[in-house]
Amino acid sequence: MNSNAQIIARESKSSFYYAFNLLGKERSEAMNIVYAFCRKTDDIVDEEQFSVEEKEKNLADWKKEFELALEKNSDDKLLSDLTDTISRYNISSQPFFDLIRGMKMDLEKNRFQTFEETEEYCYCAASTVGLMSVAIFGYKHDSIHEYAVNLGKALQLTNIIRDVKTDTKMNRIYLPLEDFERFGYTEEELFNGVYNSNFYELMNFQAERAQKYFDKADSLLHLEDKKNMFAAQAMRHIYYKLLTKLRNNKFDIFSQNINVDKRDKLFIALGTWFKYTMLY
Repeated sequence: MNSNAQIIARESKSSFYYAFNLLGKERSEAMNIVYAFCRKTDDIVDEEQFSVEEKEKNLADWKKEFELALEKNSDDKLLSDLTDTISRYNISSQPFFDLIRGMKMDLEKNRFQTFEETEEYCYCAASTVGLMSVAIFGYKHDSIHEYAVNLGKALQLTNIIRDVKTDTKMNRIYLPLEDFERFGYTEEELFNGVYNSNFYELMNFQAERAQKYFDKADSLLHLEDKKNMFAAQAMRHIYYKLLTKLRNNKFDIFSQNINVDKRDKLFIALGTWFKYTMLY
């Protein structure tokens, strides 16, 4: 196994690490490799020492190297391991290219005019990871793909809600600007940290959207697939707890850091693993 992949997953402190660390050795290793690819792709865009032009070149080079790896012509250890994982679990390569496309979107624009644009970004940034993952988890019903797409959008929208303040530091707004206009809240107010009823309504509207994606994902998960999807469902419960905390705190992300702590993530992952492996 690529030990660096496991290190990347562990040191990221991501909810993903707590969710898929209980999968069993082979699948856990596969998920570490997939996650390392996702992390590396994201890091190319976030590296502050490079200009936008340099990041675009680095991302294009990374895409080309991935294409070479798919043809068994790459010397990159992570990508070679990833190619083996893709082959072993019969994972479509398209979600990997879509993830790269999503990261390219981060370089091309820092505003989204409509929800359709935000939704596309959510698909590229998160649903793609779900589509990669369900192939590793194993499934019986094809509806699992739509489950992964909807759950990914729910998770990413929840992330966007939580990170609204943080994203302004990078001059990024992922919420649709059409919704700012709808609720009478401005970019200037956001960058100045203005918390008022208009901001609450704007954020609550996004939370309701995320809720619908959570509900849609739940409706698509067949009973026969629940046992294999415990890692995905752990992610679902962690992020749903985050969405609930954001709601309970009235989305006041300017005056407090609203998140799910490490202990809660671990307990949720363990509880979900026990429930899904014992009951299904």
